[in-house]
Amino acid sequence: MTNKWVEMNVVKKVVWGVLLGLSVLIQAQAKLAVENPLDRIVAVVNNEVITALELEQEMADIKKQLQAQNTRLPADSILQKQLLDRMILRRIELQMAKRGSIRVDDDTLNRTLENIAAQNRLSLPQFRNALKNEGIDYNTFRERMRDEITVSRLQKRLVANRIVVTQQEIDNFIANQKLRGGENKEYHLGHILIAVPEAASAQQIQAARAKAQKLVRELRAGADFAKTAVASSDGQQALEGGDLGWRNANALPSLFADWVVQQEENDVSDALRSPSGFHIIKLLGVRDNQPQHIITQSHARHILIKPFDAADDSVARARLEKIRQRILNGEDFAALAKAYSDDPGSGAQGGDLGWVSPGEMVPAFEKGMNALAVGEVSEPVRSGFGWHLIQVLERRDQDITEKVQRKNARDALRARKLDPAMQAWIRRIRDEAFVEIRL
Repeated sequence: MTNKWVEMNVVKKVVWGVLLGLSVLIQAQAKLAVENPLDRIVAVVNNEVITALELEQEMADIKKQLQAQNTRLPADSILQKQLLDRMILRRIELQMAKRGSIRVDDDTLNRTLENIAAQNRLSLPQFRNALKNEGIDYNTFRERMRDEITVSRLQKRLVANRIVVTQQEIDNFIANQKLRGGENKEYHLGHILIAVPEAASAQQIQAARAKAQKLVRELRAGADFAKTAVASSDGQQALEGGDLGWRNANALPSLFADWVVQQEENDVSDALRSPSGFHIIKLLGVRDNQPQHIITQSHARHILIKPFDAADDSVARARLEKIRQRILNGEDFAALAKAYSDDPGSGAQGGDLGWVSPGEMVPAFEKGMNALAVGEVSEPVRSGFGWHLIQVLERRDQDITEKVQRKNARDALRARKLDPAMQAWIRRIRDEAFVEIRL
């Protein structure tokens, strides 16, 4: 989560000429800052401001988070800089999303919060209480989640959706994977980025290189990696201690993958150069990841009856009960599906859905289908589409190794392209925005 902050002594009445076009909002915030020292402006981002009060709140939150992770806290001045940089970027992204009419409605937000609660094995009320016990205001958390989803949609639209992976790239990837071996290993990485501007001078590049090389020496001498990342990294995961999590080598940028497969646990890389700057990688762990490629498929067919409205639900179920009884009395399932099913696609095929893999159908349908013996006709099963009669015609164990390999290859290539594309995009939008830091 990220958001806003810091301090300045007195908001001056005279603002530089370049700021004369800023909105009334800034003027109102400036007046408020005189009256309330904690709400002084610490940064201007296009036509919005970030206040000291927002920064103080973020400082308190991130300190709790780092302490919970047993990460030693850097000096407040360093933490403030990291947080303010993150808040500025988030404000720029939210402004872009607003201009692009990207919105997150309350229904979507509520479903997301319910999913988060479920992942923690809690009901939504229990989740709210858990946040309260941690000193986190639920409404604030809710709006931060709205911002997270909004930014995710923006990044998907402007970066992720523009990444193209060709069939030839997938073929080459799989061939190289077989030659290199180790495709079933995953690596846990720490990452520090010392960024350089897009049009950096030779002096700027040399200064960044020198800083990165100094950090490499300190890390190899035993400095704490997470603390160093929090204090020095310009990467997106800086405040998480630079933790990139577990990744297959093939899903890493080539720069990282070429290094990691030859290293041992706890090794620290040299300063690795990329267009974004200088990267320092630490191998935190290695594990085997042998995916399962054998699945059980069901050849199924169904008859769907859709209720017109809530009042018609029991009527629709009763109709399907009568159809089921006719099937049990010997009438042909396929003929009845063609005559009565409200699923036009499968209905024309006698209700035939073909071979169904796990996860392809909605959960209620899949649960009802999996409970059937071959040849058995289900009781009416309710899903979001209506009422179903389901019959399983056959089952088989299917080796989908090649299909999984190609999907994994596509995902890995996309991930490999996404990291540098995202870094370049972030650097560009940051450079294009008007930002004045008043710390």
